[in-house]
Amino acid sequence: MTALPQTAILWPPIALVGLTFIVWVRLYVDRIGELRARRIHPQAIATSHERAAQLRNVQSADNFSNLFEVPVLFYVLCGYLAITGLTTWLLLACAWGYVFLRALHSWIHLGANTVIRRFQAYVASTAVLYVMWGLFAVRLLTA
Repeated sequence: MTALPQTAILWPPIALVGLTFIVWVRLYVDRIGELRARRIHPQAIATSHERAAQLRNVQSADNFSNLFEVPVLFYVLCGYLAITGLTTWLLLACAWGYVFLRALHSWIHLGANTVIRRFQAYVASTAVLYVMWGLFAVRLLTA
């Protein structure tokens, strides 16, 4: 097997940032569209309580928020892997798997929004992330 490039572990988080950007654009389009269509003044949704009471189309906003919850642990782990140089092919494959599962979660959330399928993608992605943390801890202990 060929040597793993030192910076290879930085590409999955870059891809996840790309996904976050796409969801942000979708959020902007949905939010502005709803404000215009329903003639809601922006000041009427100044607080989270007011937004919850006024807005109906919140899937993009919810998904955008999701991308700043558990994925924070992914960003941190990838940074640690890059700093320590302890990335393996398995960890890199898991990182790409995590990004794929988060993209699947977003696709479900922003599409049909079938809760059980969305939950399955969430659980699978989170399980992959915790496996990654476990593998990193073992590598760190044995380095």
